Amino acid sequence: MGNYRLLQAAQGEVLERPPVWMMRQAGRYMKVYRDLRQKYPSFRERSETPDLAVEISLQPFHAFKPDGVIMFSDILTPLPGIGIPFDIIESKGPVFEHPIRTQAQVDALTPLDPEASLSFVREILTTLRQEVNGQATVLGFVGAPWTLAAYAVEGKSSKDYSIIKSMAFSEPAMLHQFLGKLADAIAIYARYQIDSGAQVVQMFDSWAGQLSPQDFETFALPYQKRVVEQVKATHPDTPLILYINGSAGILELMAQSGVDIVSVDWTVDIAVARQRLGANIGVQGNLDPCVLFGSQEFIRDRILNTVRKAGNQGHIFNLGHGVLQNTPEENVAFFFETVKQSHNLLNNSN
Repeated sequence: MGNYRLLQAAQGEVLERPPVWMMRQAGRYMKVYRDLRQKYPSFRERSETPDLAVEISLQPFHAFKPDGVIMFSDILTPLPGIGIPFDIIESKGPVFEHPIRTQAQVDALTPLDPEASLSFVREILTTLRQEVNGQATVLGFVGAPWTLAAYAVEGKSSKDYSIIKSMAFSEPAMLHQFLGKLADAIAIYARYQIDSGAQVVQMFDSWAGQLSPQDFETFALPYQKRVVEQVKATHPDTPLILYINGSAGILELMAQSGVDIVSVDWTVDIAVARQRLGANIGVQGNLDPCVLFGSQEFIRDRILNTVRKAGNQGHIFNLGHGVLQNTPEENVAFFFETVKQSHNLLNNSN
């Protein structure tokens, strides 16, 4: 018997319990990952070498049997394929030697040919589908245009996004052109992931929560839509999830992107989020990752509260952001087991 629970929830089916996976579930909180990182210190080597990326993607699958297995990668991975090289420095994050600041740089960008620059992604996803063998849904993921632009323009992570925002407000035509090129590349990349084996694709617009609603409607939403429309034109049945950190003020706008599921952080009550998003859109989330530092009784109560509020249709259980690196592994195991048993636990408590 296969496990298609995550796909079923993404397609709006009523289920006895929600499917469960975790953002960043492959990574630093797991000892097996830290041990492997000692041997292969370069993040890009770990994420762009198929054998290593598959092994890392499967570490939480073997340990916890989540309903979703997400490819170990990075949202910036496709950028060198359009002419934006970068590096990832351990504990510092991404660094761009030549941030995108001029019209000439935008004009010089090339269309994405994933087979030429990203064939390792095809190998990773194809192998993951074989290894998981129907026991979980395989997820791919992409970064959204605004967030990729923010990294490429700022040149690194940022606290205030002043460089890209000043470009947005003083040279909007150039930024719109850049965002359009990114949207087309991301759509090609998402379709490539689906063709390679991804059954669901999550789009991360991590930094769009830094925009006012007005600017979100101008610089983020149109390009999210552009990605979704292009992917849905060729792959109408593949569910798409949109996640934005700090999105409580823009949930209704996120629903306009055309995705099937909106992933919400913990700053909004999940029952309120469902109400605001409307009946036609699924919801993912939304446990505060810090809850996993609490007692197991506390973790269980919070999980059951979320399951109860979210209802039994179109809900994928997840954290409201990525799992934190010092999270005790036994609490992660308890988290997965509790969600899997949530229908029994709720029935017994009624």
